[in-house]
Amino acid sequence: MRQRPGTLAEFTEWAGAQYGELPALRFKSPAGDGWTEVGYAQLRETVRTGGRALIALGVCPGDRVAVLAETRPEWTYTYFAALAAGAVVVPVYPTAGEDELAWVLDDSGAGVVVCENAAQADRVAGVRVKAPGVRHVVRMDEWGALPATAPLPELLARGARRTPDDLCAIVYTSGTTGLPKGCQLTHGNLVAVLDATLPLHEGGPGDLTYLYLPLAHMLAQLVQLTALRRGSTLCYFGGRIENVVDELAEVRPTHLPSVPRLFEKVHASVLALAESRGPDGRERVEAAVRAGLAAADARERGEELTGEAKAAWEAAEAGLFPLVRAAFGGRLRWGVTGAAPIAPQTMDFLRACGLQIFEGYGMTESGGVISLNHPGAVRPGTVGRPIEGVEVRIAADGEVLARGPGVFPGYHGDPAATAEVLDADGWLHTGDLGSLDEDGYLRITGRKKDIVITSGGKNLTPSLAEFALQQSRWISRAVMIGDRRPYPVALLTLDADEITAWAARQGVRLTAPAARHPAVRRLCEEAVRAANGQLSRPARIRAFHILDEDFSVENGMLTPSLKLRRAAITERHAAEIDTLYERTEKRRTKGGTKASGETGESSDTSG
Repeated sequence: MRQRPGTLAEFTEWAGAQYGELPALRFKSPAGDGWTEVGYAQLRETVRTGGRALIALGVCPGDRVAVLAETRPEWTYTYFAALAAGAVVVPVYPTAGEDELAWVLDDSGAGVVVCENAAQADRVAGVRVKAPGVRHVVRMDEWGALPATAPLPELLARGARRTPDDLCAIVYTSGTTGLPKGCQLTHGNLVAVLDATLPLHEGGPGDLTYLYLPLAHMLAQLVQLTALRRGSTLCYFGGRIENVVDELAEVRPTHLPSVPRLFEKVHASVLALAESRGPDGRERVEAAVRAGLAAADARERGEELTGEAKAAWEAAEAGLFPLVRAAFGGRLRWGVTGAAPIAPQTMDFLRACGLQIFEGYGMTESGGVISLNHPGAVRPGTVGRPIEGVEVRIAADGEVLARGPGVFPGYHGDPAATAEVLDADGWLHTGDLGSLDEDGYLRITGRKKDIVITSGGKNLTPSLAEFALQQSRWISRAVMIGDRRPYPVALLTLDADEITAWAARQGVRLTAPAARHPAVRRLCEEAVRAANGQLSRPARIRAFHILDEDFSVENGMLTPSLKLRRAAITERHAAEIDTLYERTEKRRTKGGTKASGETGESSDTSG
């Protein structure tokens, strides 16, 4: 095998020579009549054409080229073309608001913006007065028409001259408050992360990685690089996020990177289907899961099942398990998940069905990966051990610190912010709280800045309560409130699909909004009671309110990477929060309902 490229500027040149006509990209045909495949050699030629066109537009080494688009093959072409031309890629979330779009383009110094379509190009035109450095706006549907007049030898020479220390990308982190900060990442940062993670999971030509995550996010960019470095096929979803589950059966991937929600949705769908088939349907699924876990444990010990255990597993393998694997296309060998913790019962369910899902942890500032579970090194409830070359330690206050070749050199144009997260010894202060066990597995327990301190002086980690609440199929999102308050309460949003399916099964006629229906409130009361059973007494939720709408990027309650904007949520729902405390205090004053942590009851102001 030809030595791997030392920088990403020569990535497609190396891959084209290495893998030739093997399929590199797979995507829905623009005509809508099936799937199209592009080989590695063709990918190289397309990147060459794009790189030469960028040079013809005046792009010089070190210039910034912004990409504003959903996940699609043209995003990949643009990314590698810009790097081949010696430029620095600036990914922009297509869901970014106008202020954020203007900020990213101006702060990064982007001279060229490559947009998905006319609508996005119009958005850029609307903010150019705030980003005067933008010289050219290129539409992806016109990408092939750009004059690639720059000589090919000049393009190849530019790629060869880039070094591992040169800047590769400025990836803006979607902060939960304020404008995002631009994480500078070098070619060496990303190559180091690739070198460390590739040996941990198998894959190669003939494998297919299904990509629906936004390419503006670091995880999706690493997925793209990983698939193409291995010579496997990168398959882009068909364009509608609600169709992802259906499309998995059509695409039949071998590898699936995902946020936890997709895996949890499949789990919930199976439970809902089981419940629709009779009162003992859920019990049958749970029995099958127990049998599958027993079989998985036996395999890991190198033992064979016998007797009743074997019979139970064979029954599940003849019934439920193939159906679940078929939901993922029937060929899935492993999935990887990060960005948020995944429900333990979902992990058990998938493992019982014969599917390997691995949790990992990282952040843009670390080059995307700090630790990762992988075959032969899995510990449930953790995010794995640090990858090769990365050191992790826990500070006195519980903060996770990391150091290694993937750690970024700093924020673009913001030395003060850089000094807050990078100390003199090169340790990245992640802002996450966690612990290391005796074998070096890392467990993340919350965000340092999110700590809630009640008026009684109790320090609470909201993510623990929120994660417990979100184990319920009925709850989409949960937010603990309690800072400088006497005790914690929660804002809840409903999983609309689960609630609708439940109502159909139960014959319940829901009126809008569903949050006001007494039966729905009772479901949430049960969920809060179950969550409180997992929490310490001070952290138990004393009251809750069900919101009429879910949190989303569009309504400003989530960042583009789907993190909660706590300050925005608290401000928007200040009246509901105040009412929660007022009503709960009235009950307590009158000697009525005790706190839910004591009796399991919860008050609710949804109606």
